[in-house]
Amino acid sequence: MTCPDTSLAGRQDNLAASFAIFAGLGASLVAIGLARFAYTPLIPELIKAHWFAPGHVVYLGAANFAGYLVGALMGRRLGARWTHRTMLRAMMALATLSFAACAAPLSLGWFFAWRFLSGFAGAVVMVLAAQTVLPMVAPARRGLASGAIFMGVGAGIVVSGTLVPALLRAGLAATWLGLAACSALFTILTWRAWPAHDAAAGANAPAGRMPRAVRLLYAEYAAVAVGLVPATVFLVDYVARGLHQGTAQGAVYWVVYGAGALSGPMLYGLAADRIGFARGLRLGLALSGAAAAAMALFPHALTLGAASLLLGAFTPGVATLMIGRLHELLPGAPAAQHAAWGRSTTVFALFQALAGYGLSWLFAWSGGQHGVIFMVAGAAFAAALALDFGVAAARR
Repeated sequence: MTCPDTSLAGRQDNLAASFAIFAGLGASLVAIGLARFAYTPLIPELIKAHWFAPGHVVYLGAANFAGYLVGALMGRRLGARWTHRTMLRAMMALATLSFAACAAPLSLGWFFAWRFLSGFAGAVVMVLAAQTVLPMVAPARRGLASGAIFMGVGAGIVVSGTLVPALLRAGLAATWLGLAACSALFTILTWRAWPAHDAAAGANAPAGRMPRAVRLLYAEYAAVAVGLVPATVFLVDYVARGLHQGTAQGAVYWVVYGAGALSGPMLYGLAADRIGFARGLRLGLALSGAAAAAMALFPHALTLGAASLLLGAFTPGVATLMIGRLHELLPGAPAAQHAAWGRSTTVFALFQALAGYGLSWLFAWSGGQHGVIFMVAGAAFAAALALDFGVAAARR
């Protein structure tokens, strides 16, 4: 009698874990994949429709980075004050509301506030979702589960790249409302899938001072944050206006970018299982640096397609690699792992916000030269790769 009961309990646990993974995927899709990345293919249309001036449109994109920074700073604290499930539900609802609010361009301040709140929601989801879901998953499946959660980012990019051009035929306001409806659907579908109790609640305990290798990894993640900004903000505008190919062609490359983002977390997770998280991370940095440089120097169709695919794969893929690398550097210490992931997300958010505003200024100062922006990205990935060798040296 014991074996059937145990088997039934195991099946129930696996089912609950599968629902939780789906919830994590849905949250990253709504609060990051759509809330951040659906804005990119809208940039040329926001300018053409005269909703905002070109400079303002780019700064509004950076508002999401600023919100992400604040959310990263507050994510662990909010998760400790309320349940993770409550906060994750609330953040998905907030991201949905932000889409609906952006359908009415009442003022620059109004739009900035809602773009800020969408970024805030994304950071809280990034801090809490994986740490809420992964403790429910057997250790042997956590790499795959982590990849599935962050795959939601890529799924959101694909949805935005295919849905936005279709919705734009009905106008910008209808596009924002359509994105709100899509987000609301996923929020409803995942509402009851979150774990009722925080399996990682003990991870909110103080973790103490981190080893030097972990602190160097923070610096590496900061450089990655800078390197990822140009593609996430400027890719569609680069193709549409910089290369004079139009918004529709820009959306094609955004779908390619999204296809990379959809597959990146799983592929990098599988690579890490075979060659280790350290080597997987170096591989991603080398490929992304080469892609950014190629996009700046060789803006031909084949090169742009390959570079978009590689940069897309690393955008969410790096989260899978980083969380695994932190677990390697802090084995058997869930409190330290959770704290390190929260801090690394904060560092990433800070430098992404700084890069968002800094590159917006550089873009305006250079007279709209997209190639300069992508060369900065290549240099940032090279710096991150150099720092990774420092992490390895510090661990010895």
